[in-house]
Amino acid sequence: MGEAVKETFVPEDNVAPVVVTGLRGFLAKFTVLKGAQRELWLTFLIKFLIYTAYSVTNKTMVLWLSKDLGFSDQAAGALVGWVWAPAMTVFTLLAGSLTDAIGLRRTFFLGVAICTIARSVMVVTTIPSLALACGVLPLAVGEALGTPVLLAATRRYSTVAQRSISFSIIYMIMNIGYIAAGWIFDYVRELNLHVSVFGFAPTTHQQLFIVSLAFEIVLFPVIYFIRRGADAANGGPMIAESSRNRGTASAFWKRIAQTVRQSAIDTAHLFRRLIGQSGFYRLLVFFLFIGFLKAIFLQMDYVFPKFGIRELGMHAPVGKLSAINAIMIILLVPIVGALTQKYAAYRMVVIGGAICATGVFYLIVFSIGEAFYSPRVYEYAAAIAPKGQEASYGSLAYLPFLVGKLLVGAGGWLLAAFCPEHGPRHSGTMWLIFALAASVAPVGLITFRRYIRVPEAGREGFD
Repeated sequence: MGEAVKETFVPEDNVAPVVVTGLRGFLAKFTVLKGAQRELWLTFLIKFLIYTAYSVTNKTMVLWLSKDLGFSDQAAGALVGWVWAPAMTVFTLLAGSLTDAIGLRRTFFLGVAICTIARSVMVVTTIPSLALACGVLPLAVGEALGTPVLLAATRRYSTVAQRSISFSIIYMIMNIGYIAAGWIFDYVRELNLHVSVFGFAPTTHQQLFIVSLAFEIVLFPVIYFIRRGADAANGGPMIAESSRNRGTASAFWKRIAQTVRQSAIDTAHLFRRLIGQSGFYRLLVFFLFIGFLKAIFLQMDYVFPKFGIRELGMHAPVGKLSAINAIMIILLVPIVGALTQKYAAYRMVVIGGAICATGVFYLIVFSIGEAFYSPRVYEYAAAIAPKGQEASYGSLAYLPFLVGKLLVGAGGWLLAAFCPEHGPRHSGTMWLIFALAASVAPVGLITFRRYIRVPEAGREGFD
């Protein structure tokens, strides 16, 4: 769920593992967090607050664009799918280097500050140009700063023994945030409050933005308690020389501008280096097909809310219904992963994609398919990467989300055609189109497997 980044890290220690089996071994996986630095627990809390605020905003965005700002279904879908969401992906690609340059704590504060200002604008204005230029676009920048810094923080603040379970918890918290956002989305809409403060009477969608703004503001004191220079490797806070010498504010912003420029150059160099490798083109085609599956996932935020309200009523529990996917993923991913680990990642992606395509009409079936394919996409990218280029290939894992966002941008046209706010509806036809779009992935992966499939490291042949 969501735009999770998978990073490839080089092992830091040669520590012989102590294998403990049975119930004791299972519990030991969690007890390794006993004595973890407070920064790790704060990172978990930050992840929950950031992702809940983001998910509430994501579910509200298309409704706000149409109801409050007056955009049509088509225009709202295009703004979300072709502007807001892709901009976030592009900025996320540049944010990693910025985090390395200015540090985790500063990046946290910078991202939250940008999001706070942007959300405040979205709460108070109904002027479309102002809302888009000073609200939606800056929010994409602020949200983009959160993903790489959270992953970097999880790695830095956890020991080698704690790392695996820490990243698993981060993934679980992401889904918990999605579930919480669904309940908040429904609760605020059901309250249907009509309040006025000094003449300002926020709409239901602005009230939802106020809730996400409240989550954002709470982040400031949480981030404050992160100690500058803390690192699990040294067992406590350490003030690095770069942290002591902060420099002037102008020097700080100059360094940010230089870092963004260098990040763009490094990204261009990355693609130039990869473009001469046949495996690179195969992976691009693979990710292109996966983008059709991601589009179905993304429509849960960008199409499903309008569909649910129009077909089921103004106070339909569309948030809780969409949260079913997150609940199922939390339960199914570890089980499916354990039962299918001996099978090739490519095969599991095909199977999961086929289940997703047939399960578009049934949310639970769709979740089962996602549990099969989603984790294995990242595994496949890492498995086929040439030695020493695992990180480069892994960074391309953003592409399916970008493709999916571009595809889901057409969702507004489908809504207007088959599930309009007024007039006859043929929503079944709309979902049939979504199902056919999702089926492009498994059909394409099977049809072109001879051209795009690459032997996976550690597996004999393709099975």
